[in-house]
Amino acid sequence: MASGMGLDEDSGETKGGMWDLDQKLDQPMDEEAGRLRNMYREKTFSSLLLLRLAFQSLGVVYGDLGTSPLYVFYNTFPHGIDDPEDVIGALSLIIYSLTLIPLLKYVFIVCRANENGQGGTFALYSLLCRHAKIKTIPNQHRTDEELTTYSRSTFHEHSFAAKTKRWLEAYPFRKNSLLILVVIGTCTVIGDGILTPAISVLSASGGIKVDHPKMSNDVVVIVAVIILVGLFSVQHYGTDRVGWLFAPVVLLWFLLVGGIGIFNIWKYDSSVVRAFSPVYIYRYFRRRKKDSWTSLGGIMLSITGTEALFADLAHFPVSAIQLAFTVIVFPCLLLTYMGQAAYLMQNKEHVVDAFYRSIPGIIYWPVFIVATLAAIVASQATITATFSIIKQALAHGCFPRVKVVHTSKKFLGQIYIPDINWILMVLCIAVTAGFRNQSQIGNAYGTAVVIVMLVTTFLMTLIMLLVWRCHWVLVLVFTFLSLVVECTYFSAVLFKVDQGGWVPLVIAAAFFVIMYVWHYGTVKRYEFEMHSKVSMAWILGLGPSLGLVRVPGIGLVYTELASGVPHIFSHFITNLPAVHSVVVFVCVKYLPVYTVPEDERFLMKRIGPKSFHMFRCVARYGYKDLHKKDEEFERKLFDNLFLFVRLENMMEGCSDSDEYSLYGQQTQHSANYLLRSNGNSTTGDNDFTCSTVDLIIPVKSPTQGNNTVTSSGRESSQAEADEMEFLNRCRDAGVVHILGNTVVRARRDSRFYKKIAIDYIYAFLRKICRENSVIFNVPHESLLNVGQIFYV
Repeated sequence: MASGMGLDEDSGETKGGMWDLDQKLDQPMDEEAGRLRNMYREKTFSSLLLLRLAFQSLGVVYGDLGTSPLYVFYNTFPHGIDDPEDVIGALSLIIYSLTLIPLLKYVFIVCRANENGQGGTFALYSLLCRHAKIKTIPNQHRTDEELTTYSRSTFHEHSFAAKTKRWLEAYPFRKNSLLILVVIGTCTVIGDGILTPAISVLSASGGIKVDHPKMSNDVVVIVAVIILVGLFSVQHYGTDRVGWLFAPVVLLWFLLVGGIGIFNIWKYDSSVVRAFSPVYIYRYFRRRKKDSWTSLGGIMLSITGTEALFADLAHFPVSAIQLAFTVIVFPCLLLTYMGQAAYLMQNKEHVVDAFYRSIPGIIYWPVFIVATLAAIVASQATITATFSIIKQALAHGCFPRVKVVHTSKKFLGQIYIPDINWILMVLCIAVTAGFRNQSQIGNAYGTAVVIVMLVTTFLMTLIMLLVWRCHWVLVLVFTFLSLVVECTYFSAVLFKVDQGGWVPLVIAAAFFVIMYVWHYGTVKRYEFEMHSKVSMAWILGLGPSLGLVRVPGIGLVYTELASGVPHIFSHFITNLPAVHSVVVFVCVKYLPVYTVPEDERFLMKRIGPKSFHMFRCVARYGYKDLHKKDEEFERKLFDNLFLFVRLENMMEGCSDSDEYSLYGQQTQHSANYLLRSNGNSTTGDNDFTCSTVDLIIPVKSPTQGNNTVTSSGRESSQAEADEMEFLNRCRDAGVVHILGNTVVRARRDSRFYKKIAIDYIYAFLRKICRENSVIFNVPHESLLNVGQIFYV
């Protein structure tokens, strides 16, 4: 029995051991198989997600480009077609324009210059700001460059990129010129957002007259206005929902126009394929001379929507936009233009309504309905582009404060700006009802588009030099080819300034004045605050009580300064008899990055000795980030403040300075906190805010370090506990938000244009824009405004 039991036990052990061994041998295989399965699932999921986003991008990004066939040939030949060969020449120009500008330049080159998924002129400007010190508001600090999202290239001192950087940074005039260029590009995109809905919807509505020629043009305009009101009314639902709603319409539109194009090529004239030869472009110019040059303004409308494609990158990844364009958009556009050209070869008198006339009669009304819906979608592309680019301008201090609503929890780039939405609607209706003619609106549209493209080319030249560090030959080739095409188009649209082309110039000029004056006033106000900072010696001379009664509670003093004590604080304590027991100077600033990670958002610093209980908090945001509600912001601010106090007490033996700044950096196994020891400033105002030493100190658990408790350690722990208890008591007593209600005025000896800009335009913009308390989501019951006048 014993031996049997022993054998059984041995057998059991042996079997168990063998089973364990097999399990151990199989385990790596199972893990490998599981890893492969997960990789396959992730790849399948990412592929499906890419297809989904590419599908959605049709409804948001490509509507404008896709509806250009509605009006291109009419605007190219507004006075009719004299020779059928002119149609082949125009078609050849359209084919090569679509290939060079949207396909090669934008989809495969410019879209690669996105700022972590953000597109538009200000995204390019942000990239340049990170690689060169060209930002006009000097509120950046070297700690900002240590953010994980603050990526930038380094280059050799004697490289061409370094020379370009030094050239840009050498004079303020060059920095301002670059900003003006960016603002001009932004303003013309906004103008584009007004003109696109007007021409697209009016052109689509004009299809009614093809079947009812006696119908008044007023009816067409009224129908267009009703459609526009409906379009702008649904914007608050957000890009995600609008994209799902519009994407099937645009996909059906592209398939329809592509199919009709194939049908017309087969039915009317298959010889239009010869337009792929650039020889016909030369013959077109030789035959029509000046008329061929002015007709370029109409041909350029075939590439309108390209600038919106880049600005809408915030809503979709680059790969999705590239996939949708190369597989669906580009082939279908080529087919529809070729189909219209084939029809016009046999019916040149129908150039006014070439698109609708070329539709087979049996499917005319279904195509008309889809065309009208597609025109609505076309407007969506430029509207969302306008929202994106204004959000970026806000972050750079180049646009008055407006309400920004994030419409998607998944995609932070999808936004809605109510004020801008209704302004666009009013202006769009005014243009539609005022012109009542798609030809004149087309002339205006072309002017806006070509200006944006020229601005993008200049910015891309700098991006290729500074960011990509391309060889100067490649940069020269790109710039030369882009400027040849775009300057040619620009010279053509100049002939049509008096025929409607003045409209985008007026719109852009109005928005330029608004944006530049706002930025100018913001810079001047910041410079005044920088020069009128309170001396730290004066603060120290007041003593721990600051010369006042310290009442329980925490005062959050909002300021635009990231360093130093703002002038508003001295104004506050000289006019009020009491101040809070704890004062925190809060600076909310935007950096030239798309986002700032939550664990790197706050920088904390102590101001003065501990007995003063004064701190500084810098909350950093990217232009894609959303400033959370007050309760959430307060909670995170105090969490970081308490963490700072604990770490400061731990670090007391490491530095003899009274000031620290900190942000948390979490790794997989332990938490490391970056504490920056700041030496005293040697400036005349004794600001004590100049960072000199960086130390990375790991926070060790008690088992990792020395377990010996020294008297200094006990004292430090007691001091920490006392201060933490004090801070908690003050927090429980109440938090008050102190904001400066500053009025900016020009000095009496200022020039007249400065007085007009500051005393009238800037003052008016500050009066109508949203207040800081609304932007910061400060509850009215805990708000204290401090009035002050700045003379700049």
